[in-house]
Amino acid sequence: MAINWFPGHMHKARKEIKKVIPEVDLIIEVLDARLPFSSGNPLVPSLRGDTPYIKVLNKSDLADPVVTQQWQQHMEKEKGVKAIATTNNQPDKVRALLPLAESMVNRNLELKPLRAMILGIPNVGKSTMINTLANRIIAKTGNVPAVTKQQQRIKLPNGMILLDTPGFLWPKLEPEACGYRLAISGAIKDAVIEYEDIAYFAAEYFLKAYPDALKQRFQISELPDNDIELMDVIAQRRNCMRRGGIADTHKVSEILLNEFRSGGLGRLSLETPDIIEKEMEILMAKKAEEEEQEDAKKAPRKKRR
Repeated sequence: MAINWFPGHMHKARKEIKKVIPEVDLIIEVLDARLPFSSGNPLVPSLRGDTPYIKVLNKSDLADPVVTQQWQQHMEKEKGVKAIATTNNQPDKVRALLPLAESMVNRNLELKPLRAMILGIPNVGKSTMINTLANRIIAKTGNVPAVTKQQQRIKLPNGMILLDTPGFLWPKLEPEACGYRLAISGAIKDAVIEYEDIAYFAAEYFLKAYPDALKQRFQISELPDNDIELMDVIAQRRNCMRRGGIADTHKVSEILLNEFRSGGLGRLSLETPDIIEKEMEILMAKKAEEEEQEDAKKAPRKKRR
């Protein structure tokens, strides 16, 4: 199932961001440390030019620390990019953004305040981070996607002007697995996703990547071979069975997703640089094949003799 979610205010936000980026000295993008690629805005690389770029891997306390370090190293290979891991539970780490931002702008900031744009998909913790940086409640927060609805300018204690933008996704989520990861994390409203479909995707991944976490959390001595059997076992452990011994798939799906989102399963990441590299290779090959087929259709047919 291809997952797409693009409310009207998100379309407006995209146009505003494209217009404002040339006016800012720095871009700060708040990412979900558990899925740094899938939660990143694909528009930014093509729009930023040489603008300094800080990638904030937020919710790092919920992510696999080894994988988070891999992502930091991977991201900083790009010129002008710094990647830091934070959590909104540690305000001092969040405030470390301010001196880092100043150090990345080659200009006398006493003459002209630093102007930074802050971006982030829904439910990534951007609003809470802004409130921490400002030392006061400015941005509305909530544990649901799409709380911030309009752009606002915020003056921080160090004089920096922060341009806050609504959290938004893009019309087409690629590779397709990115949509699943975003849904698993809670970045897409639950009302527009198929709970079971998302949860079975998560179950299959956890079986391969974090089998010990599943064993410990659900008290399973020996894991089954596939996602369907795993969900059945979890349903039995958590009393989510219907009459006739059939698993209530919706209830058990809610349980698995909530366990991940809350950190109950432990510090898990949904993607690694290697996983994304392989998925992008497949996507690019598929697109190249589709273009070849399209070109073949447009090419004039040879006249029959």
